[in-house]
Amino acid sequence: MKLVVYSHDTYGLGNLRRMLAICQYLLKVIPELSILLVSGSPVVHSFRMPQGLDYLKLPCLGRCESGKLSSKYLKIETDKAIKMRSSLIKTAVINFQPDLLLVDKKPYALQGELTDTLEYLKVFSPLTKVVLLLRDILDSPEKTIAEWQQKRYYEGIKSYYDKALVVGMQSIFDLTREYQFPDYVSEKVKFCGYLRRESGAKTPDIVRQELQIETDEKLVLVTPGGGADGYNLVKNYLLGLAQLDSATKIKSLIISGPEMPLSQQQEFIQIACQNNSIQFMEFSDDLNSYITAADVVVSMAGYNTVCEILSLNKKAVVVPRTQPVQEQWIRASTMARLGLLKAIHPDELNPEIMIQAVWEQLNNNNHLIYPIERIVDLDGLSRIAKYISGLLKSEESNKFQSNLENTPPNLEAVA
Repeated sequence: MKLVVYSHDTYGLGNLRRMLAICQYLLKVIPELSILLVSGSPVVHSFRMPQGLDYLKLPCLGRCESGKLSSKYLKIETDKAIKMRSSLIKTAVINFQPDLLLVDKKPYALQGELTDTLEYLKVFSPLTKVVLLLRDILDSPEKTIAEWQQKRYYEGIKSYYDKALVVGMQSIFDLTREYQFPDYVSEKVKFCGYLRRESGAKTPDIVRQELQIETDEKLVLVTPGGGADGYNLVKNYLLGLAQLDSATKIKSLIISGPEMPLSQQQEFIQIACQNNSIQFMEFSDDLNSYITAADVVVSMAGYNTVCEILSLNKKAVVVPRTQPVQEQWIRASTMARLGLLKAIHPDELNPEIMIQAVWEQLNNNNHLIYPIERIVDLDGLSRIAKYISGLLKSEESNKFQSNLENTPPNLEAVA
């Protein structure tokens, strides 16, 4: 069986990491599966690819803070870059002949670049199943409803899609109600739960030894995701850290992300070189090992990072992105109300507020003394696999069920 997985790729690493995690789990539980991942991410090559998964690299598109798209590296007009990407996707689908197409985030993809492919499948390959994957929160209801109406996304789901899978919980954020999905769309929506993440390849003891963390020292991990807009998060943390007594036993690891501008990385590297309690890394494909080893995580509030914080039961201070979409703030404030993390609105961020929040989390001895599963459903991977297997209806379905029963739902993701 063959799948094509389209990963939305204009900003950060979140969408790519989420789709890779899903791909790896599907390969574990569905026999004889081959997956072609389609992505324009500039760092897709940096991730470990398991047997059965390969990727098609599209020309990169970038999105500035205002949300405007442009060709990231090639000196061509944006519409020409979109046309090239659209043609590559369609050609890949025609030649690979997938049994199912899994589309991330937008029904027609970026700037409608998937429209020709969807129409081709509908006319020439009607047995190919098409599934939309939506994260728990898209944006504010006002903006999302307006966009979906203007771009006819509701009609797109009706015309081309067999199912829409939501990696979230209806009881936490009812996407169908908040975004006023018509009945003909809502009936295709299935809430799968959040995606559980495991601790990573290294044990906490090994990570702390590598970082030279003593037993009486606390480790704070600062990770702004891809890093393109992570400067203020890291800077405010470092300025706040400088206000603490030098005898305070805190070690800090900054993982800037590969998309943080080089000049900003160099600024933080210089600070780390002058302070032996601070260490710096640009990127790790095993981020979960460092999250597991940390006493507190300081991050933004992207979907993947929040899932990792929840799965690994970590104390966290999150400063969500609020532009160009409100998705991260809605998620962060919702999780904060449930007592799962500490959220700071970026408009209120300063070094004093940051370090006070970190200090409080370091000394919070009552953090989630009961199982996280009492609040958050983290079985999204297994439910996605069940829905996709049901659509495929292969003769290997019995073998799939056996594999699924013997595979824990919290497999380590590729990222």
